[in-house]
Amino acid sequence: MAKGDDAVRKKRNKTNRKRMRNSESAVSARVASIIAAKRRRKDGKRRMCEGMCYSLPTPDDPFNDRRGKKELPKKKDLPGNRKQNGKKLQSSNKKESASEKPISTLKLGARSDGDDYGCPSKFLILCLNAIQNSWTEEGVFDESAVGPLVASSWGVEFWRCCSAGSNVLDTSGGCASREQVAWLVSTASDIVARKEKQGLCVSSPFLLFLVPSQEKAAQVRSVCKPLKALGIHTVSLHPAAPIDHQVRGLRSCEPEFLVSTPERLLELVSLRAVDISGVSLLVLDGLKCFADLDLVDKLNFIRDSISGSPHTVVFNDSDGEVFASLAQNLLSGAITRLSLSDSLVSKSAFVQQYVHFCASEEQKISEVMQILVQTLDNQTHQSVKMLVIAGGASKAQLLALSLKSECRSFAEDPTGDSFTIHKGEKEAIISVKDGEDIEKFEIVVVVDFPSIEDYVDILTRTARHSVVGILHSFFCKADTPVAQPLIEVLMQCGQIVPEEIRNLGST
Repeated sequence: MAKGDDAVRKKRNKTNRKRMRNSESAVSARVASIIAAKRRRKDGKRRMCEGMCYSLPTPDDPFNDRRGKKELPKKKDLPGNRKQNGKKLQSSNKKESASEKPISTLKLGARSDGDDYGCPSKFLILCLNAIQNSWTEEGVFDESAVGPLVASSWGVEFWRCCSAGSNVLDTSGGCASREQVAWLVSTASDIVARKEKQGLCVSSPFLLFLVPSQEKAAQVRSVCKPLKALGIHTVSLHPAAPIDHQVRGLRSCEPEFLVSTPERLLELVSLRAVDISGVSLLVLDGLKCFADLDLVDKLNFIRDSISGSPHTVVFNDSDGEVFASLAQNLLSGAITRLSLSDSLVSKSAFVQQYVHFCASEEQKISEVMQILVQTLDNQTHQSVKMLVIAGGASKAQLLALSLKSECRSFAEDPTGDSFTIHKGEKEAIISVKDGEDIEKFEIVVVVDFPSIEDYVDILTRTARHSVVGILHSFFCKADTPVAQPLIEVLMQCGQIVPEEIRNLGST
């Protein structure tokens, strides 16, 4: 072989080697990653995970954020840099005290200082958009007709209740809708993300969603499915699937959300396949459906199996004293009533209406005293709040003086807005006003019957932060023009119409 041919061959081989070296497909992915890591190491641009291989953590830098580099000395705080009023030093002390606050004081859904989160987070909106996009791809959601999922008024109110740490009683009159489930699971996902960001340990399962049937479990599971890409895993449990398969599935993963029927859940709990003692959010969908299936005892057992006081959400699909007592057993602590519908029946659910016919003002005072005594005798808890609404500020003062003169023992509130009546260990806090802050009172007494529009407004605002409420109103012959509209309201809400009011309405 001539010398010229050898030189040509060497040059050609060198060109081929360079081409193969620059080609991405010339080596395997593993070899390419090693070569790229070597280049980054030489350039001083290593990844954070690779930094641990070449520098060890120290007490000053336990997470190796500096990658072995020394921290630059801080500039000394010269006297000229300090503010004379000391605000800068005070703010730094506040930051130090906030950072030293123990993690145990942080609660579900609310910040340690008792305030809410201010506004929905980006992750919450991301979850809602993921669910809405999934529905749009399936052709089951029309944004132009119903509006975006983020703009749901019920969802915003529900998020506010969760951020404030309040339990929720939904009185819409049905099981949870698809939009309500979407807001519920998105809010729960946001709480999980916030707790993990704060460095708190999130129990598994975090959310326990109890449903009455397999069909409802499948619906809830389909809503949660788009959240899997965001790191939220949901498991559905129902009697239609083999229990051995569900046991193996629960042991192989730790789901954040658990959707189950009560009977199958108790079977898995007895087999120790799942632990529900650390559940932080409990949802019960449809009290009437559970009662029709004779699952009330199982619901109470599941609730007692959860340690502490979990955040509880109850969807009530019926009205009546039986379901009111069941909701009272399941809900404890702060409560907020929500309704997807603006109907009178939904907003006045679990509120009993009593209309008293009186002939004189003196009879009204005696009737109010009888209501006070009856309330103290019948109340089950130690304290109850009662609001007495008068026709004006001056009349409210006269009525308060009359009630105090009739009471043998009462304690005046320091602010002068209310007084307390004691009977043994029980007490009733009485406020006599002209119709303010109705929402926080369980019992409301309307001394002078207002217009039917004002009566409906008082009815829909009564006991918004308790499961049950009572509305007493006094009716006289001068109120005959509103007798027929009052009868229609009472009949629409399923309340008893007194015979005197019925006679006045027929005239």
